[in-house]
Amino acid sequence: MKMDLEPSLERWVTANLLSEQQAVSIREWEASRSPQSKGRLPIILGLSFGGLMLATGILLFVSAHWDELSPFARMSMLVATVTGLHLAAAYFAERQTALARTLHAVGTVSLGGAIFLAGQIFNMEEHWPSGILMWALGAVAGWLLLRDWPQMALAAVLVPFWLIGEWVEAARPSVATGQVAEAAVLFLALCYLSLRHPRGPSGDTVRALSWIGGLALLPAAVALVFDRPYRYGSAPKFEFEMVGWACAFLLPLALSYWYRREDAWMNAVAAVWVAGLSWIAQIHNSPVLYLWCALGCAGLIAWGIHELRPERINLGMAGFAITLVCFYFSNVMDRLGRSFSLIVLGVVFLAGGWYGEKLRRNLVARISEGGAL
Repeated sequence: MKMDLEPSLERWVTANLLSEQQAVSIREWEASRSPQSKGRLPIILGLSFGGLMLATGILLFVSAHWDELSPFARMSMLVATVTGLHLAAAYFAERQTALARTLHAVGTVSLGGAIFLAGQIFNMEEHWPSGILMWALGAVAGWLLLRDWPQMALAAVLVPFWLIGEWVEAARPSVATGQVAEAAVLFLALCYLSLRHPRGPSGDTVRALSWIGGLALLPAAVALVFDRPYRYGSAPKFEFEMVGWACAFLLPLALSYWYRREDAWMNAVAAVWVAGLSWIAQIHNSPVLYLWCALGCAGLIAWGIHELRPERINLGMAGFAITLVCFYFSNVMDRLGRSFSLIVLGVVFLAGGWYGEKLRRNLVARISEGGAL
């Protein structure tokens, strides 16, 4: 957990938790570390973009020469690529840890392409979730062996992807196929986002999962509300549908309890909200839908204030703004003249943007005064 150092030190000295000399020692130690911390940013960016370009280059090279190769040469190239990346990472493990971690991550990403291309080479029976399962097992094995956060991040994406893929293949075409999958993704994103909290574990792994949840949260909510085509079809058996809904909520709840323990009750409240959103979304363009979304955004902001997490406040404010814009375009704009509706929209954007940013800064400032960023 990052600390706003000076206000925290002053507060601790005032409360007699630290002596003045101890506070001075902490300031000197942090000052000695600050150049090292700042110098890491270019290295991290370089390794991240380098790994991305390396993976992209490998994919382009393989695709450009694929038709010219025999099946044996194709398979040999796939095995050599995955093995070579991990061997290179092992070579740099003692020399440059960050580079080794990047190469291991690129190797695990390449494993996915190798699995599906191997299936194409030998014309294996098509069941794409099985390929995702093997890829996910590779990521899980990488995390168990290396304990690196990139491997955990890949596993955290691939394991739910496999489970959702199995559900989609087993349930379609049915009305519950997309509904269950979208609700599962949204609730899992909320649970990933909530893993960082004051009384919970910290570290790169938890931070990576929290980033995944934050990046997926708003797109998942939009998909659940507006994605209609998958909602049509025959109704599955009641028992089968209940299994899908149970997995969509109980598995993320189990993960939340593992990390959050007694604080997991907040995730249970979030599960109720996601279930309600999934049900209300069936009523097309209902005003209750926008009210429910606004309630969820307010709850996310309150959750962030309670657990001193500014990213939840930012996401809640962004979601609230999106909800207002969607409500205006779907329920208000058609009832006004074209010019007048644009004028009203401009005023709403200006006034709402100014006040929303002011409110957001005040809320984040309250968290900063509490000693967390």
